[in-house]
Amino acid sequence: MKILVIRFSSIGDIVLTSPVVRCLKQQLPDADIHFLTKKSYYPTVEANPFIDKAWLLTDDNMPEMLAALKDEKFDEVIDLHHNLRTLRVKRHLRVKSHAFNKLNREKWLLTALKIDRLPAVHIVDRYLDTAAHLGITNDGKGLDYFIPNGHAVAETDIPHGHLAGYLALVIGAAHATKRLPNEQLIALCQAIQHPIILLGGKEDAGNGTTIAQAAGEHVYNACGKFSLHESADLIRRSKLVISHDTGLMHIAAALRKPIISIWGNTIPAFGMYPYYGRHAVPEERFEILGLSCRPCSKIGHDACPKRHFKCMVNQPIDAIAAAAERLLAR
Repeated sequence: MKILVIRFSSIGDIVLTSPVVRCLKQQLPDADIHFLTKKSYYPTVEANPFIDKAWLLTDDNMPEMLAALKDEKFDEVIDLHHNLRTLRVKRHLRVKSHAFNKLNREKWLLTALKIDRLPAVHIVDRYLDTAAHLGITNDGKGLDYFIPNGHAVAETDIPHGHLAGYLALVIGAAHATKRLPNEQLIALCQAIQHPIILLGGKEDAGNGTTIAQAAGEHVYNACGKFSLHESADLIRRSKLVISHDTGLMHIAAALRKPIISIWGNTIPAFGMYPYYGRHAVPEERFEILGLSCRPCSKIGHDACPKRHFKCMVNQPIDAIAAAAERLLAR
């Protein structure tokens, strides 16, 4: 049997599909498991031992990709993205397919009208339901993220004072309304008397410099200095991860790290909070409840639509710092 799993983006969403890939491979050991994603997200799957072949989509290779996929003669497509592009793939392949229910109607009701019809089910379990007709069940092992050999961060690239232990603070997120403002991040770093490494992409480097310079010498800005795998290695070696609702949060969960997650315009009830399966890992969430405008989007905005940004500016920084100290002391 040959199965094609599709998830084009993004980092966190692809990591959240990892239990599906693992369960397919381990519960159907004779099956070949292929994975189709965008080329820019290849690092999320490149070292996954449960994927027999990865297919990488670019902006201009769709026709060639479709022809090559057709030649593979797949028996089944598991569509975990479910958009117009995946529909094009499925129509071209003309094989059995099952698509993930994105619950767009329910999310619209909640964000637009504040009517909650969302099931209390994590997105991982909804992903797994897409393959249930094949006899696939949740093995309870949580998420996977595999760091290839040669991608460990050298000790010389970490400040000497952090080598004995540090917490990782993920300052970035895809949208501004998912991120604490710099003033709060600075206050959080100042309230935590423990070495901190700031993580984020190149787009976060400037904010990281501002935060590190204002917060003190115990804060090291690693934003934009390391690859995704190297950032994952820094997470793997950390004692604790504090993160917004972002891809590195899910990588931290895959690496079984304790997590403090901070939620702005999105909410854990969307089903994308840290997922550990049956592993008992301490985890705390901070969100401002009772705001009539929240959630304002299932994804995020460049700025608060109401202009007050209470979902982030009202976050209890002292309580978050106290939670960090408590988890570090475990």
